[in-house]
Amino acid sequence: MKKYSIYLLLSEKDRKTYLGSTDSIKRRVEEHNKGLCRSTKYGRPLKLIYYENYETLQEARLRERYLKTTSGRRELKNLFNRE
Repeated sequence: MKKYSIYLLLSEKDRKTYLGSTDSIKRRVEEHNKGLCRSTKYGRPLKLIYYENYETLQEARLRERYLKTTSGRRELKNLFNRE
């Protein structure tokens, strides 16, 4: 059974973050670091700093959409401030 994930990347160049969803984190991070994604091309290299797994693509996309809101970004910020 296929698993889906949301992931958070950190640009080691400008310290910006990028949030996305995928069915293969390894492949997706490689695509970002090869410059194949327009949104992160100029922030390379990128490092995976967080991910969550889901059973369905719909669940992953809903979580991704929420985490891109102000409340979701606040939740991520609080998560990293606890560590």
